[in-house]
Amino acid sequence: MGSASRVDPGIQDPSPVVPATAQVPEITLKAVLLSVVLAAVLAAANAYLGLFAGMTVSASIPAAVASMAILRLFRESTILENNIVQTAASSGEALAAGVIFTIPALLLVGYWTAFNYWQTVLIATVGGVLGVLFTIPLRRALIVTARLRFPEGVATAEVLKVAATARGNSDIGEPSRDVRALASAALLGGLAKLGESGMRLWAESLEGAAHVGRSVIYAGLNLSPALLAVGFIIGLHTSTVVFLGGVIGWVILMPVYGFLYGLPPDQTGLAAAMSIWSGQIRYVGIGAMLIGGLWTLVKLRGPVWNSLHALVTSYAASDSQVGTAGLPRTERDAPLVWIAVPFGLALLPMAWIYASVVDSVLIGVVMTMVMSIAAFLFSSVAGYMAGLVGSSSNPVSGVTIATIMMASLLLVLLLGTGHPAGPAAALVIGAVVCCAAAMGGDNLQDLKTGHLVGATPWKQQVMQVVGVVTGALVLVPVLSLLQAKYGIGEATSSHPHPLSAPQATLMANLTRSVFGGGVPWPLVGLGAVIGTSIILADRRQERQGRTFRLPVLAVALGIYLPLKLSAAIFLGGVISYVAQRHAIQGEDLSQRGILFAAGLITGEALMGILLAIPVAFTTIWPGLGADPLMIFASPPFGGWPGLAMMVLVGALLYRVGVVPQTPVTNSSSRG
Repeated sequence: MGSASRVDPGIQDPSPVVPATAQVPEITLKAVLLSVVLAAVLAAANAYLGLFAGMTVSASIPAAVASMAILRLFRESTILENNIVQTAASSGEALAAGVIFTIPALLLVGYWTAFNYWQTVLIATVGGVLGVLFTIPLRRALIVTARLRFPEGVATAEVLKVAATARGNSDIGEPSRDVRALASAALLGGLAKLGESGMRLWAESLEGAAHVGRSVIYAGLNLSPALLAVGFIIGLHTSTVVFLGGVIGWVILMPVYGFLYGLPPDQTGLAAAMSIWSGQIRYVGIGAMLIGGLWTLVKLRGPVWNSLHALVTSYAASDSQVGTAGLPRTERDAPLVWIAVPFGLALLPMAWIYASVVDSVLIGVVMTMVMSIAAFLFSSVAGYMAGLVGSSSNPVSGVTIATIMMASLLLVLLLGTGHPAGPAAALVIGAVVCCAAAMGGDNLQDLKTGHLVGATPWKQQVMQVVGVVTGALVLVPVLSLLQAKYGIGEATSSHPHPLSAPQATLMANLTRSVFGGGVPWPLVGLGAVIGTSIILADRRQERQGRTFRLPVLAVALGIYLPLKLSAAIFLGGVISYVAQRHAIQGEDLSQRGILFAAGLITGEALMGILLAIPVAFTTIWPGLGADPLMIFASPPFGGWPGLAMMVLVGALLYRVGVVPQTPVTNSSSRG
């Protein structure tokens, strides 16, 4: 890893599209309104995807394309307005990751029976705003001085540049064609979700289990086009690593457990396989993720130091200037008072929430201090890591696991084991830190984009806060709808196939174990051993200069996810690889292929949320029935129509992915 205190000689930023001396409209009424709408839509879509698949994808490029297409309807629009819109929209999407990784755990530990609207809004807003504030002083140090790569920020800037060049020239870029690809894919993804989950025309997956002696073996494939799209975006490498974790958990460990201990009583076939995985094997994934979280902290000791050094350097440089009047427009960050005052105000509601959770003002103050320090460290680290590998590859879940573990141990000292509020208190600390870390990387990616196109930094920073507030306000209704329609984390009689919410379930189990929840520690220990082995194997790959790496958190996530999800993601990665091999020599995947994949995800996610609305209305009008859109109580055609839909979507992804067009640098860089 490079040092933030040294300039990367290989990175020479070109002159910005809009010169610093030019006065070009940025924050306009139409840009703000469009920002709010896109931030809400992308936050909702990413919330669904994260609960469903356990991972999220960056929405900067889809937001930029949608913004370009809509703003072209106006007689006057500028590249800086487009940049403002994608900045706010991607902030809403990033905040969703921080929320869904942690907030549902408060239901799973029994602290809430339903999502508390105003507490969730406060937690998400404070965490997101802290992520924005703490990374403002790092902009000049990491983007201007150190010139880190920020691959996703560069890719988004290239998209904006192509659109600006193409205005009035249909032969270059043509955002209208891109938005048609995005919209058609969204329609296809939405129709697939309507047929499967809304009307129940086919099953959500093809899966089965067979007995082998005392044990059972399992195979399955989820029939979600969105999962194919996720694999297509993240690529073959990452999807293979996640699938490898699934093979370890489902193909190796589950049959071995059955041979050693037998099947659960009165259960056979698929029911026995699911019981062994949910009751035993997923704790192996917990152990592997715990080791991954601790290893993340060890690896980040360098970036932590570099971030702190960059912060000091940045403030020293700011002190050498007399106000901001001497700075060019493209170097004007939000002033120090804009950082200090909101930071102080943000601590007040969090101190109140913490004190109400543990019923102690003193402990609430201590929790607020712990949260502030952790949020500062990890949002800064997330920004640094985004500069190296991109915000989609940031180890947000790893640092959140580490934060919750340390907070839990501290609270055990203060409250003792068995305290009923202990797990919730640790989770609320982790939730703020997770939101701050998720925002930290995304913010600096957006500021890198702004640096390349000639935006005004403080205006982007204002719009990042707008995106945070928008996302915070819409996420609770979305979570409530998803809970009512699908269930989250734990299977019940009314929701036998809930959204897996792997990170939230992990956080809940982690806090319950620290406070005496009876976790099977031998299986957690086995996961720790497996995680350590993966780390050693990855270090060996690194020493040998191999390009194929084994990030422990990705493998652990695969152990923890249902195999049918990671199998579908893996197939998407294979399609991405094959499309890349057949693309024009030297070109990246077609930018339109990435947009088509993003459209599939957005369409399925939004349809999944819309399908939940009638279910929510049944609590008001019971006469509507349990699910008024459902045609069949059980799928009449099994999973075969869904498999045909997957084949169709896979063929379209391949076809769109190899279409030659103007290349966009690093458009598919997802780590």
